[in-house]
Amino acid sequence: MYLNTDVCVLVTGQIACNFPLIKYVLQNMKPKLDQYQYVSSAKLPTHWGKFRIHGFIDNKLAQEHVALSYGEWDAGDVVLIRIHSECLTGDALFSTRCDCGAQLEKALENIVQKGKGVLLYLRQEGRGIGLLNKIRAYQLQDEGMDTVEANEHLGFDADIRDYGICKLMLDKLNIKNVNLMTNNPKKSLALTNMGINVAQRTPIDHGITDDNRNYIRTKTEKLGHQFDKHLLK
Repeated sequence: MYLNTDVCVLVTGQIACNFPLIKYVLQNMKPKLDQYQYVSSAKLPTHWGKFRIHGFIDNKLAQEHVALSYGEWDAGDVVLIRIHSECLTGDALFSTRCDCGAQLEKALENIVQKGKGVLLYLRQEGRGIGLLNKIRAYQLQDEGMDTVEANEHLGFDADIRDYGICKLMLDKLNIKNVNLMTNNPKKSLALTNMGINVAQRTPIDHGITDDNRNYIRTKTEKLGHQFDKHLLK
């Protein structure tokens, strides 16, 4: 075989090309992956009960997400679910600057008490801005800004989370109708727009403390979250 050495060289049985156009063509010959993909499932015993964990990936954003399922249901059943965005400080480090950890625990408890349900755990820390930017936002809040002002001061919208992968997660788990545990109307709207029937919304007003009362009040007043106002006094 003849190869122009200005373009390609034969190395250990493979063609290595120097010509930029050929490089580009070869690098883009790989089949494109779907943006959202299911990966695998396994047993996941917890303090609340024996769940199954299901792994998913957003190939576009290189983010990994999981769903925790408990019990069984038929295709038409209304299934209790929560969409929970990752919060390292609240979920794992037990911070009371937010109510995330308390809501996570209550959601898992509610699912087990109900006998069936799903928690969608999305890896989008700090309403989508990431862990380190969240810490930067915390510093700004320590200096007097509220949670919305801090995110915007850093150059972000107040909430940049995306719920697109939830459709694949719920389809994989054969769920079309949900009772959604949330105080955030944007989550209900996102599910509705992707064809999921939000048959019911269950408030999850847990974890309100003196450390986070102003934070939650800001989410209510500026982001439309639906908390019981009597709990914020």
